Amino acid sequence: MSNEIIKRAGEIIAQRTGSSGHCVLALLDETGGPTASTISPAKAQGIEWITFCTGLAGNSAKRAKACPHACVCFSTGEYNISLVGTIEVLTDAATKQEMWYAGLENHFSGPDDPNFCVLRFRTERYNLLVDWQEARGTL
Repeated sequence: MSNEIIKRAGEIIAQRTGSSGHCVLALLDETGGPTASTISPAKAQGIEWITFCTGLAGNSAKRAKACPHACVCFSTGEYNISLVGTIEVLTDAATKQEMWYAGLENHFSGPDDPNFCVLRFRTERYNLLVDWQEARGTL
């Protein structure tokens, strides 16, 4: 049963990537306090990893650099997908090119924009409520 829930959660995340979807990204701020913000996921591999495109000067990138602990949540009245893990800031040209999607041009000049970066979240544990079925575990 858990494998089916994990697969369905991955499908939901895939549907919410790119400029049409959003989730909540929670990080720790400079005082060690929790912060949460809405962000569009760029790409994902099931519940294993999710990338986000943002600016190096923004709070999310600064906080991810300072502390790698993070939580991502996709939620509606129909499901709640909560993932806990680590996040890293990527600035290499290949990753930025691969993660670029339509809509980012409203914020950056292109994938080679020096302020453009990619945050890669990797799940360590999950709590899923999908189709009224629940699964918890670690990856």
